[in-house]
Amino acid sequence: MRPLSLLLELLYPPKCPFCGRILERGEEGWCVCCQEDLPWTGADEGKEVEGCAACLSPLWYRDGVRDGVRRFKFKGGRGCARLFGQLMAQCLQDRWTGRVDLVTWAPLHPERKRRRGYDQAELLARRVGELTGTPVEGVLEKVRATAVQSQAGEDGARQANVRGAYAAVPGLDLTGKRVALVDDVATSGATLSECAAALRRAGAECVVGLTLARAR
Repeated sequence: MRPLSLLLELLYPPKCPFCGRILERGEEGWCVCCQEDLPWTGADEGKEVEGCAACLSPLWYRDGVRDGVRRFKFKGGRGCARLFGQLMAQCLQDRWTGRVDLVTWAPLHPERKRRRGYDQAELLARRVGELTGTPVEGVLEKVRATAVQSQAGEDGARQANVRGAYAAVPGLDLTGKRVALVDDVATSGATLSECAAALRRAGAECVVGLTLARAR
């Protein structure tokens, strides 16, 4: 290990993105306890989302997973994307038998991205693309600012909140393309559904939703 890397590790020891515990020697990315105890979804527990051929997620959105996502999104934990994207890429490869031509993501509104400093879905998408060898491109825009989905209430309110909020970039042609659409969490599926509709209007043959976690 280089001296600078050693110094940084001493000053900022790596922590498990789910439980926040400092990793012990031999633990890489996450702790052994979380590897065993996280609420993993089953291969036959896909979520139905309108406009998506499938919606795949390796984890249920509860307990340490909820804590990890909040750390990732709201506490500057952009480094979590490395492990989270790895889990998502593995889920896609294990549970989707068709081809994927492009990985994209459900984008933040530019103002919210500016305040946060990064778009968490973009970081996840780029990691998924890196690990699966699939091109990654931002082909969607959030054209209307919306309330935070987690504060929007019931499913109907969530759908109304994002209706018309997403569009494909002008001139986009996805004719015949099969697209993996990445977001962090699927709750009602409203965001993924709106984004999938925009992708299909641009010609996408098939859209597969891919999130780190989903609510029951």
